[in-house]
Amino acid sequence: MPRVSDEHLAARRRQILDAARLCFTRNGFHATSMQHVIAESGLSVGAVYRYFKSKDDLITAIAGEVVDEVSTEIGAIAGHEPALPLDQAMERLVDDLQPRLGPDGPFRLALQVWAESMRNPTLAAFVGNVYGTVRQRMTALVRRAKDAGYLPPDVDADAAGSALFGMLLGYLLQQTLTGTPDRATFLNGVRALLPHAAPQSPDPR
Repeated sequence: MPRVSDEHLAARRRQILDAARLCFTRNGFHATSMQHVIAESGLSVGAVYRYFKSKDDLITAIAGEVVDEVSTEIGAIAGHEPALPLDQAMERLVDDLQPRLGPDGPFRLALQVWAESMRNPTLAAFVGNVYGTVRQRMTALVRRAKDAGYLPPDVDADAAGSALFGMLLGYLLQQTLTGTPDRATFLNGVRALLPHAAPQSPDPR
């Protein structure tokens, strides 16, 4: 029997995840069964279960992809050369993540993952871990701004990173649930709270 290539395996896994995303977005987690995903994928029962043993496995895999996308975006902005002041960093994050807020966007699935994690201890542990990783990326973003002189030296980067992460999630949540505030309004608020400042000169003493 010829060996199945890694590319073929990856394509089949992608096919199943895309089908699951579509089903979950359309009907929600609870109303979607493995049979729905199998039918949407066009694959056999055995082919789907070869990759994912349960609906929880599918939810975790999709949640991981969504969070990885967000974490990658934050990491890229945190590593920008030169370091960005926080208002500019937030503007770039909003612009990068905005396309994911549409009716078929992954953030709607993220809301379902949050709700599901409140009843599923395994998923709750997963969510706590991955969001902790994203929060660390936000802290790294704050630390770089601080090191570049955009923030006072006594700023607690961990605390500020957590607050900044909350601001970003709050915007994404409001946009998804209500369609407001719009980008310009939110960023005006960000600039009011995080005014752009030139790097501070070192204390000559």
